[in-house]
Amino acid sequence: MRQVVFCDVDGTLLNSKHKLTPLTEKAIKELGKKGIPFVIVSGRSPSAIYPIQEEYGLRGPIISYSGAVILDENRNVLFSRGMDKPSAQELIDFIEHSPFDVAWSIFASDEWVVKDKGDPRIIQEEAIVKAEAVQGSLSTIAAGEINKILCIGEPQEILGLEESVKAEFPTYYIVKSIDRLLEIMQAGVNKAAAVHILCELWGVDPKDAVAFGDNYNDLEMLQAVGRGVLMGNAPNDLKEIITTHTLDNDSDGVYHALRDMNLI
Repeated sequence: MRQVVFCDVDGTLLNSKHKLTPLTEKAIKELGKKGIPFVIVSGRSPSAIYPIQEEYGLRGPIISYSGAVILDENRNVLFSRGMDKPSAQELIDFIEHSPFDVAWSIFASDEWVVKDKGDPRIIQEEAIVKAEAVQGSLSTIAAGEINKILCIGEPQEILGLEESVKAEFPTYYIVKSIDRLLEIMQAGVNKAAAVHILCELWGVDPKDAVAFGDNYNDLEMLQAVGRGVLMGNAPNDLKEIITTHTLDNDSDGVYHALRDMNLI
């Protein structure tokens, strides 16, 4: 039986200081010794994921933009799905004219374009993900398709925008990664779909896979595998849906769950 472990980043793999704890790092290395792939699955861009791998000496494929892009361990694109630029512009125009106070970002391949690079919300996001945005517009993007639109704002602003965008654009995948971040992707894009693509490529039955997550954009992934584990810091309503829980991300939840499964 071949196995694989899929793991979200923020709120799951990393603690609240955006660091990998020694025990969790040890767990990943133990998986590697057993030949069990450890795949980072995140809403982040590739350039915001690779520094994590480099800092801790990790190697392996990644799933970025909540499933819109999959890259192998040599950073070759295995899969990419995005919206066309006219559709993305329609979404940006809608967000711009909405009553909600948010800062939007556009992601395409490894490009990150924002309307206002001086916006404190963008500055904070740059510090968290250790990547740099470029000020511009949709026309600044060189890539042919847009992988993700991200909106940053206070929780009530994000909630209102989420409801509004879902009503106006029901075919897109629209989900919160945390209560102040709203992600908008092409229909059919989510972490579960990307997990299935990698499992099929590797000949792994998803029922033999493990996944860890802490928020709404992890839900489908946790339901798609045999053992989906929700972090202790997850929202309470998710805990009612995903009933297998571990400790929070500041208490080595990933390490303890893998140990309890006898995978390390």
